[in-house]
Amino acid sequence: MRLRPLTLGVVVMLATAVPGLAQDVQTATGTGAVLRVLDKINGEVMDLDLDNGTGQAAWRMQVELGECRYPVGNPAGDAFSFVTLRHEGDPEPLFRGWMIASAPALNALDHPRYDVWVIR
Repeated sequence: MRLRPLTLGVVVMLATAVPGLAQDVQTATGTGAVLRVLDKINGEVMDLDLDNGTGQAAWRMQVELGECRYPVGNPAGDAFSFVTLRHEGDPEPLFRGWMIASAPALNALDHPRYDVWVIR
């Protein structure tokens, strides 16, 4: 019967150690990113190739890229970028946060007309 508490202890220890291993992914900072903007009303798509710290207008919205990072082993598929989106002439951002290329719906822009996501 002494084996059961020991087994439980090992399981608990492993369960708490696994999230720490997942956070140990080495990342590199990219020089820029490609973002895709969709105008849902017109059905038009625009790809923006932005350098870190720059912005560009996409129809009536300003798209700004703060920083791009990626895992060293998978630079294209798992890139994530810090993005700020504003309506033309409005200082208040519609969206400000990290967008992930491999999971665009995880932290998405909620807008009736535009959709923006990171390509790479």
